[in-house]
Amino acid sequence: MNTIIKIKKDYYYGWTIVIIAALGLFFSGPGQTYSNSAFIDSYIRDFGWSRTLVSNLYSSATLIAGLFLFLIGKLIDKHGHKNITILVSFSLGLACVWSSFINSPAMLFIGFLMLRFFGQGSMTLIPSTLVPQWFIKRRTLAFSLFTIGGVVSSAVLPPLNIYMIEKWGWPAAWWFWAILLWFLFMPLAFIFIKNKPEDIGLLPDNKKESLEVSSGVEGNVINDEANDIYSSYTLKEAMKTRAFWLMMFCQAIPSLINTGITFHFLSIIGSKGLPNTAAALVLSVIALVSFPVTMIAGIVLQRVKVHYAIAFSFFLHLISLIVLMYGHAFYVIIIFGVLNGLASGFLNISNNVVWANYYGRRHLGSIRGLSMTASVIGSAFGPLPVGMAFDMLGGYTEVIAGLAVVAFLGILAAAVAPKPRKRDALQNI
Repeated sequence: MNTIIKIKKDYYYGWTIVIIAALGLFFSGPGQTYSNSAFIDSYIRDFGWSRTLVSNLYSSATLIAGLFLFLIGKLIDKHGHKNITILVSFSLGLACVWSSFINSPAMLFIGFLMLRFFGQGSMTLIPSTLVPQWFIKRRTLAFSLFTIGGVVSSAVLPPLNIYMIEKWGWPAAWWFWAILLWFLFMPLAFIFIKNKPEDIGLLPDNKKESLEVSSGVEGNVINDEANDIYSSYTLKEAMKTRAFWLMMFCQAIPSLINTGITFHFLSIIGSKGLPNTAAALVLSVIALVSFPVTMIAGIVLQRVKVHYAIAFSFFLHLISLIVLMYGHAFYVIIIFGVLNGLASGFLNISNNVVWANYYGRRHLGSIRGLSMTASVIGSAFGPLPVGMAFDMLGGYTEVIAGLAVVAFLGILAAAVAPKPRKRDALQNI
């Protein structure tokens, strides 16, 4: 009995937040490209639309969604994660219902717009800014556990969607996700989400006393934990640093590459003479490989500077694209999946950790909202050139080579973007 009481007493509520945040990331799935890609060929087949038209609608909707995503960041800072999570998850459910009724390009565009704004954008932004409110020293571990939700989502949704579409049709698949969002995730979010530890009398990492200014060899300085709380950058201050813009660029690159490839992945694999089931398997391989890598990345980031980890992930992306460009055999495509999973595993952690580590947690919603805007805009420019390349050139080799060049630019940008230094650390106290 004493042991049980002690466990309950020592349990930190932040770990419950990590679980709910992981569920939120999982349920961003209906708005993610790895989920939407399962529906694209059905739209093209059932309505006779061209691949370029569908790609253009998806890219345009994604771009508009990205331009307004910063508003969600501001709402998070103003109204808290709990209220905005409930609003967004309800809206994403509506987007799924809308998508079940589409029968025209205009309806498809509106469906894409809602799915991308509320799903890929908002449902990723909210939990990624919630977790760092609860952790500082154990932030990388918390993010490693949190991103499992995204890994599981990207592994489960592609084959599950393909199964539901083939068995019941694509409208039923959309209703399935709406029901889960409304009757499973929304009640859990309402019950368990707390905006920050101070709201329930706790401190980040379950600290027992508040952080204080300590004396160092250079006079009055503050330790890293105090700096995270008391010397956070405002969005305006962050935008004045070089690292902010370089990391914005780095945030956009994987979205551009992965969205462009994943959106047309069934077609890319089909052009190599492989069936849709092979494409779904490779997408699952990417997710399954990224799962353990995500945990390893959390350990690595405790020893390696985050911008170097991001540069390394872009190197892996570059190699994977070269493999995809020239590979035709099934086992070679599996190698692409493994390399892409390795890159994604490192980016899952790095792209979340970097913003909180560089700019603190006080104004993280606004800062992360703008960075997510870059991510969504990057994903907007992925599908269209890949789709146009197929319609105009009859293949994907040239456009994949272009994406490889973009990955190389990402390596360079990340390598020269170390953490900025804020001299007057006490100015925001």
